[in-house]
Amino acid sequence: MYPFIVDNIPYYGYSIDIMKYSIILSPDARESLQKLKGNLRPLIRNGIIEYLSFEPEKVSKSRIKRLKGIDKPQYRLRIDDVRIYYDISEKTVEILAIVTKEKAKEWLERHGN
Repeated sequence: MYPFIVDNIPYYGYSIDIMKYSIILSPDARESLQKLKGNLRPLIRNGIIEYLSFEPEKVSKSRIKRLKGIDKPQYRLRIDDVRIYYDISEKTVEILAIVTKEKAKEWLERHGN
């Protein structure tokens, strides 16, 4: 496996040439990721790559949800006690926010539309 860079950090997982979707972090999401506890950051980075690189639209009972009643964000990914809100357009996943479970409802009320 070949390393590639995600958020300026080498990732030794799937080769980038087989990734189906590009992942873009908004400035707010990038800042939120950096503010997470050190033990959570690698878990979140790896989860984003694992779940959003290939089938970001594949909903499941607990991991990925298609949000109803709002247009943006379209989806929510749950990793541990962290919620990742994102939109999909063509072959790009745009991560809008990375928030803790406690702040998720507040974030959706302020930014969801």
